Amino acid sequence: MGNSTDPHTGHEHIPQADAAPPAHSMPHDMHGAHAGATPSPQHAAGAMSGAHAHTDHAGHEDLFRRRFWICLVLSVPVILYSPMIQEWFGFTMPAFPGSDWIVPVFALIVFVVGGIPFLQMAMPELKNRQPGMMTLISLAILVALIYSIAAIFVANGEGFFWELVTLIDVMLLGHWLEMRSVRQASRALDALAKLLPDTAERIGPDGATEIVPVSALRIDDVVLVRPGASIPADGRVVEGRSQVSEAMITGESKPVDKEIESKVVAGTINGDASLRVQVSALGDATMLAGIMRLVKQAEASKSSTQLLADRAAGWLFYVALGAAAITAVAWTVVIGFNVEVVSRVATVLVISCPHALGLAIPLVIAITTTLAARTGILVRDRRALAQARDIDTVVFDKTGTLSTGQQGVVDIAVAEGITVDRALALAAAVEGDSEHLIARAIRSAAQAQKLDLPAVTDFAALKGRGVRGMVNGEEVLVGGPRLLEMTRSQIPASLQAFAERTNAEGQSAIYVLQGERAMAALAVADVIRPESAQAVKRLHELGVKVIMLTGDSEAVAAFVAKELGIDQYIAQVLPENKDQHISALQSAGKRVAMVGDGVNDAPALTRADVGIAIGSGTDVAVESAGIILVKSNPLDVVKIIELSRASYRKMVENLLWATGYNAVAIPLAMGVLAPWGILLSPAIGAVFMSVSTIIVALNAQTLRRVKLTG
Repeated sequence: MGNSTDPHTGHEHIPQADAAPPAHSMPHDMHGAHAGATPSPQHAAGAMSGAHAHTDHAGHEDLFRRRFWICLVLSVPVILYSPMIQEWFGFTMPAFPGSDWIVPVFALIVFVVGGIPFLQMAMPELKNRQPGMMTLISLAILVALIYSIAAIFVANGEGFFWELVTLIDVMLLGHWLEMRSVRQASRALDALAKLLPDTAERIGPDGATEIVPVSALRIDDVVLVRPGASIPADGRVVEGRSQVSEAMITGESKPVDKEIESKVVAGTINGDASLRVQVSALGDATMLAGIMRLVKQAEASKSSTQLLADRAAGWLFYVALGAAAITAVAWTVVIGFNVEVVSRVATVLVISCPHALGLAIPLVIAITTTLAARTGILVRDRRALAQARDIDTVVFDKTGTLSTGQQGVVDIAVAEGITVDRALALAAAVEGDSEHLIARAIRSAAQAQKLDLPAVTDFAALKGRGVRGMVNGEEVLVGGPRLLEMTRSQIPASLQAFAERTNAEGQSAIYVLQGERAMAALAVADVIRPESAQAVKRLHELGVKVIMLTGDSEAVAAFVAKELGIDQYIAQVLPENKDQHISALQSAGKRVAMVGDGVNDAPALTRADVGIAIGSGTDVAVESAGIILVKSNPLDVVKIIELSRASYRKMVENLLWATGYNAVAIPLAMGVLAPWGILLSPAIGAVFMSVSTIIVALNAQTLRRVKLTG
C-alpha cells in the first residue's frame, strides 16, 4: 500500500488497515457466503445467526409483566374472601350462592396463569440436576395447591390458597423486575454488517457505471465511490485522491489520505472527493468480516454465571426436602400418620420458599440499574455490572475514549514580539476556507478564545504543504514542515525546540509564517478529555490497574500515558490484536474491563469480563458492551465499580436475611419447639414471609443513598 501524506504536516502516514493480515490467514467460517461475494448487511448478519443464539429475555420480561398484572387482579377476590384475612382485619365479605368457591377457583386460575411458567422453567433445572429458584418456586406452589385442594375435599380445611396466590404474585413481580434489568440479546453483528452498503456503482469496460448489489461484485471489479459514501469492499485506489474516515475500523481519529495504490477497507467512509477502487477482497476475506468473526467467537467464549439467588435457592431446595422428610418421619413416629402430619410437611415446604428470596436480588438489580441510568450509565447485561466489583484491571482505548477523538490545538509557541492571540487569529483567518481537520481545529481554538479574525483575500491551497492568503497586504502562510521546505524559511530556535518537543510527543507541528518570517508554531493533537486524569487517579485509589490500548504511534501513546499517569500502554495495536491482548491479560489471572468506542473495539469489549462502551461511539461498540456510558465520561467507569460493589453488598445482606429467615422459620414449621407449646402455624408463617419481604425491600431502597464519584 502506498503511504499517504498529510496535506498540512507533510508527514507520511501508514494506515493500520494496510497492516491487516492477508486474506488467507483468516478462517473462512461464515456459512452461506460464497467465494467472491461480499455479504449484504442482511446476508452477513444472517450468516452469523446459526451459531449465535441468545436467550429471549425480552420475551420473558413481557411474559412476567403481563401475567403479573392478570394474576394480581385475580388474587384480589382470593384474599378478600379468605377467612383468615377477614379474621385478621375484622371485616366480612358478602355471601351468595357459590361464594365459598371463589377462593379455590380464583386461586386455581392464578396457578394456571402465573404458576405454570415457573413449572416449565423448572424442567431444565431438573434435567440438568441443578435445582435453582424455579425448582424451589415450583415445589412450593405445587405443594400449596395440592395440599389446599386436599384440605377442602378431605379435611374440610382452608388450605394455603391466599398464601399460594401472593407467593405467585410476588415471584412474578420479582422476575419481571429482574428481566427488565437484562437486555442480553446482542445486536453487535447486525450493527457490524450495517457498515456495508447494500449496493455499489460498478464501472464497466466502456466506462459506464451501473448500480449492482454488493453481493454481485467480483475480484478486480472497479467501483466508483462517491463523496460521503461507504466503501463496498476491500481494494486499492486506481484513480482519484481523497480522505477516508477509518475510525470505525481502526479507531484512528484522523481521516487517512488515499491516492493511487492506497488500500481501502470495506465499511469505511469516503471523504469529499470521488475514488475509483479495484476490488481485492470480498466476503470472508474482508477485514470487516474478520472483525465480525472475532465478535462471534468472543461472544461464544463468554461463560455463563449464576446469580447468588439461584445458588441460594438450589441449596434451600435440598434443605427444604430434607426438612420435610425429617418432619414427616418425626411427626408420624410421635402421633401417627394423619392430616396434621401432612399439614406440617406442607407448611415446611411452602415456608421454605419465602417471598424475600424471590425479591432479594431482583429488587437490588432494578434499583441499581435505575440509579445507574440516572447517572448516565446504561446496563445492558446484569452480569457485567455484577462482575465489575471484581475488576482489577481497566483497559482503555485512547481515541474517542480517553480523548475526544477530535483534533484540537493543545499548545502554541510564538516568536519574540508576537502575541498568542495575534498568531492564532491570523492562522484561523487564513484557514477559514479550508475543510481539513487541522484547519477546523485551528478555527475552533480561535472561536473558543472569541478572537476577531482579519479579512483574508487571495486564498490558495498549497498541495501537500498548507494554505496561504493575503492579510492587510501581507502574505500569511500556514502549514507543516514541507511548507518550510518550500519557503526556505528559517525559524527561531525557540520555535524549533517547540516543534521538536511536539513531534516527540506524537503531535503535529503547524507553522504560521508572515512573509518569510516564522511567527508561531501550533501543536495540534487529539484532545484528551478533561475527566480522564481524574478517572485514572480514582481507579488507582480503588486498587485497579489502568492500561491503555491504542492503534496510535509509540510517541503518542507514551505521551498520553505519562500525562494521565497510566500504568501501562500498548501502542500500534491492529484491530484483530486488541482481542488477543484482552485474552492475554485474562490468562494471566486478571479480571479485565475494556472501555472503547469503535468497531475495532467490539471483539475486545465482548471478550472482556466487563465491556464498557462510550455512548458517543459507534453502534457496534455499544451493542457489544454490557454497559454503556451515555455521557462518554471515563470517570463513569469509576462509578460502575463503586455501584457494583455497593450493589453486591446489598445483595448479600438481602440474601443473608432471606435465608436467615429460613434458618428460623423452617425449624419452627417442623415443630422443634412443639414440646414447649411453640408451633408455627401456616398463618404465622405467612406473617413471617410478609415481614421478611418488607425488610428486604426496605434494605434494597437504601442503595439509593450510595454516593458515587463525580
